[in-house]
Amino acid sequence: MPGREGSPAQLPLDLTASPALRREDFLVAPSNAAAAALIDRFPDWPAPVVCLTGPAGSGKSHLAAAFALKAGGRIVRAAALRAEEVPGALETGALAIEDLTAGAFDEAALFHVLNLAQEMRGHVLITARRAPSGFALATPDLASRLRAVPKVEIAPADDALLAAVLVKLFADRQIIVDEGVVHYLLARMERSVAGAEALVQAIDRASLAARRPVTRAFAAEVLRTAQQDVPDEEE
Repeated sequence: MPGREGSPAQLPLDLTASPALRREDFLVAPSNAAAAALIDRFPDWPAPVVCLTGPAGSGKSHLAAAFALKAGGRIVRAAALRAEEVPGALETGALAIEDLTAGAFDEAALFHVLNLAQEMRGHVLITARRAPSGFALATPDLASRLRAVPKVEIAPADDALLAAVLVKLFADRQIIVDEGVVHYLLARMERSVAGAEALVQAIDRASLAARRPVTRAFAAEVLRTAQQDVPDEEE
């Protein structure tokens, strides 16, 4: 996207700040209130191991980070977990296991985690896009244990949450937008928090490069670039 007439386009530096993953930075809405309450009530959990489920970009990683910070625990990707590393991963008594996906993790390692957490009276938070109780597993005892793990589901983000997320993401980048920009994007963007994050980043970078403010028309230009099926902006 070219800069203003007579001004060369500015090359934007990738200065994206690390996401704020504290509990107080998490926007609570009806779709995720139960999941947020789970973190708030720690260590008063219904069981030593609890699973958060929800679509990509729904806030599972944010809450896992908030749990790890509150509990003094570690975070490990499920696909990277190995049995010999389990004692070290659980040495603080708290562990978040991220993105448990069917067929993409070591069953022996996860079974070791569940057993050790029970022995230590520790706490484990598992995140997954769908409940692991439905996974086809080669280890019957693990399947039985996972069926007993309480599940807290995060529903897809609703309009109120996505609007609040857009406003916050723009504000985090010191960009003030009016309601018209938010409503326009809300009606056409990918319906997820992850989609909102990617869109705001794209708009911010384009605004810096073109040296233009983020108006409704400018946001529409960026959106049309990313989504070819978006209707033309009506001036």
